[in-house]
Amino acid sequence: MVEIDEDLCKGCEICSDFCPKGVLGLSDVINKKGYYLPKTVKKNKCTGCRLCELMCPELAILISKK
Repeated sequence: MVEIDEDLCKGCEICSDFCPKGVLGLSDVINKKGYYLPKTVKKNKCTGCRLCELMCPELAILISKK
């Protein structure tokens, strides 16, 4: 399960760029800071590799088991 802390995210898209399965994409939701947030677009494709979590410069992503 991909959890995104909306208050920490700065919409840099690094998480979606590094996802080997294309699980994350940019949404039309804007956070309090004015950044577009990522969203899970292919939830069933997530392998739990944690690349998005590891590459996020703001530590805004947490991968957890269902």
